Amino acid sequence: MSEKEIIKDRELENVSGGEGRIVNTGDYRDAAIRSYPGLNAPVVASLPNGTMANTTGNFMQADGRNWAEIDYPVRGWIKGSILGYAW
Repeated sequence: MSEKEIIKDRELENVSGGEGRIVNTGDYRDAAIRSYPGLNAPVVASLPNGTMANTTGNFMQADGRNWAEIDYPVRGWIKGSILGYAW
């Protein structure tokens, strides 16, 4: 097991499970994390490209987009299209 894999496991050990993903907005912008699914939902945080995120397994559609709930590194909702597989 590589050091990178060990760090990921350690970082996620207290997260409620789901699937590890990596944020990939496709450009220089950060990803907006919203309080609930939808473009009008308040932004509670932003995550830069390359950030590890953990999905909870809850997915919804709103405003013509698919949304995924995350619980690491912050709890909220992110557009599903910008989550790539991390591990």
